[in-house]
Order: sequence, then structure tokens, then C-alpha cells
Amino acid sequence: MTSFCWTQSWCVNLKHNRAAAFLHLVKLNKALADADTTIALDPNWEKGYFRKGCILEAMERYDDALATFETALKYNPQSSEVTKKVKRLSQLAKDKKRAQEVENLRSNVDMSKYLESLKSELSEKYEGEKGREIFSFLVETMETAVRSWHQTSKVDARVYFFLDKERTETEKYAPVVNIDKAFESPHTHSSCFSFLRQYAEDSFSKAACLVAPKSIISYPQVWKGQGIRKWRHGQNDGFFVQLESPVLRILWFIPTSNEKGQALCRDPEVLDITAHEVLPRLFKQT
Repeated sequence: MTSFCWTQSWCVNLKHNRAAAFLHLVKLNKALADADTTIALDPNWEKGYFRKGCILEAMERYDDALATFETALKYNPQSSEVTKKVKRLSQLAKDKKRAQEVENLRSNVDMSKYLESLKSELSEKYEGEKGREIFSFLVETMETAVRSWHQTSKVDARVYFFLDKERTETEKYAPVVNIDKAFESPHTHSSCFSFLRQYAEDSFSKAACLVAPKSIISYPQVWKGQGIRKWRHGQNDGFFVQLESPVLRILWFIPTSNEKGQALCRDPEVLDITAHEVLPRLFKQT
């Protein structure tokens, strides 16, 4: 600032100090105007950029604040005060970006993208529309469960049945059966399985889909096996989805976590159903 005349130097300091006063009074637009004037009068003075960065931070314009602090750092690379601001806002920007990503994942649930190979397999095994109908039934069931977890951090233990529109007595057979007591003991598990198998047959169901949270399963704890049954998916909480049909059985585990204060479902992981089945086969194999 030695190249400035005394009057201009005084004006720079006046605007700089007044910007600080306005910031303290939370008159942020006035503070920002004075900070911009300070920089215009002396564009090589790092403190002008630092003051503007602090004002932009108070305005929650974090990307602009970070860029301004980075400019300040160019003029004074040794400033620990500016360095701390850059580090803090860089982390804040990362956190904000990740929070937005998490919200997008929670809001835009699309399970079909994980099931493309299954879609082709079902088309090969079933003639006409049936394969596509079962695929849509599975996707809808999985997405309903994922949305429930995102909203409430839980899913109910249920079996969803894909009923035959022409043959099922809909007054007698509902498309959803609650099974929250099924996993309390070997006895309740066996009784529930027998009931569900008969239900699938009597209702002329084309397929069924089990949804069960890991946290309620006392039996069978399929994640505690050894050898071929060894669990390879960590200690995550989450829920199981098991598709049952006469020609195809597939089991997934959907891990869950809490990120940025929000419940989040991770990508579904296919399990070996012969080693980890949550329920035995419901349909007679064809």
C-alpha cells in the first residue's frame, strides 16, 4: 500500500473497517459493498479479500467465500488465518455436495438399474408378458421397501404375492401378508413357512417377494454361518428381499446406513440363496 497516497490509503482502511462493522451488525449487503470497494481500491491487499470472504461465509455463499479466500491466500500464502478458512470451507463444500448426493439418492429411487440381467433372465424363462409382469412386481416391491426405510428407518416384515387376476379370489386372498412373528423361533418360522406355501398355492400366485429387516430375525440368523455359509457383507444393518417363483429364486441383502443425518439404502447385494435363504422354497419347482 506504500504506492498509494495518504488519502487513498485512508479510504481503503475506512471501507475495510466499515465492512467489518457492518458484518458485526449483520448488515451483510452493506458489508459486501464496502468489501468490494476495498478490493477495487487495492486489489493486491489480501485483507480486503479476507474480509469479503468472511462476509460471503456469513451469507452462506460458501462456494463464493471459498474462491475469495483462495484469492487472499495467493496474495499472502503464509497467512494461517486464511489457510484455516480455506480448509474449513473446502470441507464444508464437500459435506454440502455429499449431503445433496445423499438427498438425490433418497429421492430418486430406481431399483430396476440393478436388475437388468434378471429382466433378461425372466424374459427367457417366461413366455409373453409374464416375465415382464414379475419383473415389475419385484421392482415395485423393492422400491416400496427402500422408500419406507428412507422415510422411517425401518421396513415391515411382509410377503407380497403376485396374484393371478383371473383365478385368485381377491375377497379371500390379500396381496400382502404380515410375517413379523415368523422369525422369533424355529417353530414360528416353520409354521409361517407352511402357511405361506399353502397360501401361494391356494391363491394361484405367480410369484412372491419377501421383505424382512435383519434386526428382527432371531431365526434363522443367516449371517452367522461358516464355510460356504459365511457372511461376506459386514455388520451393516439392512433388510432382505427374497424373490420366489416356480422357476426362479433370488435373494438380496440391502445394506443401510445413516449419512448426513439421513437414513440411506445402499446398493442391493445378491446372496447365495442356497446358503442364506430366509425362507425355504414357497413354490413347487417347474
